[in-house]
Amino acid sequence: MDVGLIGLPRCGKTTVFNLLTHSQAEVNQFGGGRAESRQALAPIPDHRLTWLSNFYHPKKVTPAQLSVVDVPGLSRSESGGPNRFLNDVRLVDALILVVRGYPSELGEPAAPLADIEEMELELMLSDLDLLEKRKERIRTGKKITREYQEELDLVDRLIDALENNQRLNQMTLNEDELRLIRGYQFLTLKPLVWVVNLDEEQFKTRTYRDDDQIVALAATKDVPVVTMAAALEQEIEQLSDEDQEVFMSDLGIDRSGLSRVAGAMYQKLGLISFLTAGEDEVRAWTIKTGTLAKQAAGKIHSDIERGFIRAEVVAYEDLVRAASMVKAREMGLVRLEGKDYVMKDGDVVNFRFNV
Repeated sequence: MDVGLIGLPRCGKTTVFNLLTHSQAEVNQFGGGRAESRQALAPIPDHRLTWLSNFYHPKKVTPAQLSVVDVPGLSRSESGGPNRFLNDVRLVDALILVVRGYPSELGEPAAPLADIEEMELELMLSDLDLLEKRKERIRTGKKITREYQEELDLVDRLIDALENNQRLNQMTLNEDELRLIRGYQFLTLKPLVWVVNLDEEQFKTRTYRDDDQIVALAATKDVPVVTMAAALEQEIEQLSDEDQEVFMSDLGIDRSGLSRVAGAMYQKLGLISFLTAGEDEVRAWTIKTGTLAKQAAGKIHSDIERGFIRAEVVAYEDLVRAASMVKAREMGLVRLEGKDYVMKDGDVVNFRFNV
């Protein structure tokens, strides 16, 4: 899954990027200066993989991953046009918007609500620019066919929505309309998560400026809000597992910042993970909610989907309760499912196939 990390200068976005991807990108506390985007993988923590690896002692453990594209801090260009860096996140699956909830090193007070509104405006203006250009191309073409007229009518509806401060993913669009505009890669059509970056004291109390208004606005736009103290959580990551548990308990959290962001992203995108386990590898596989067993098999390899026979399935919680696959079979917890079985989050699966 590819996600784009966006935000205004000096919001702590680089620190969030480093926390998510375990990178060491240089943090410029004064903002600006970077002229290109960067990309890195973020392995998603999953306690189920830890238990399975302790049980199977595999040669390799492969978690699900986010591919994070971090673009330079955004602001309106001098020409008043869309920010060019937004093109770098056109092809991602979802966006993470980072806003600063603490006073900056330069003494600037936090204004997270205003920052969210500014960034939302940036995304809408960028989409409007695409739509206006497409509308002009259609209208100045040699002939407006019936298909072009249908597209033009839809473009006018989209423009009207954006001009009324409505994200495109809040519109009711049918499958034909979505298919018609898929190639545009609209930014406001992508799932979005707001990350409010806090200092230690704010994170402990879960209070920050504009918090109630941000939560209320997020509800109207159907956007998840995740709070984190990226700088502090990055320091905690350097500690031993035992010390991490102590510090996280003191902060009132039981999951890392990456895990919380990934959880919000999975929920927003309608994603789940199934697991495969053995002596060679323990691995998490990301699929859409509602994926059938045969389709999930294809996630591993097309040959497994083509020669699919059955899926041997046990729920992760049942496997932990049984403490072994042999015992799980004796308890009747292991099932043989056909190609139309709907996969569940946490299913531990062995696919039977023949090619």
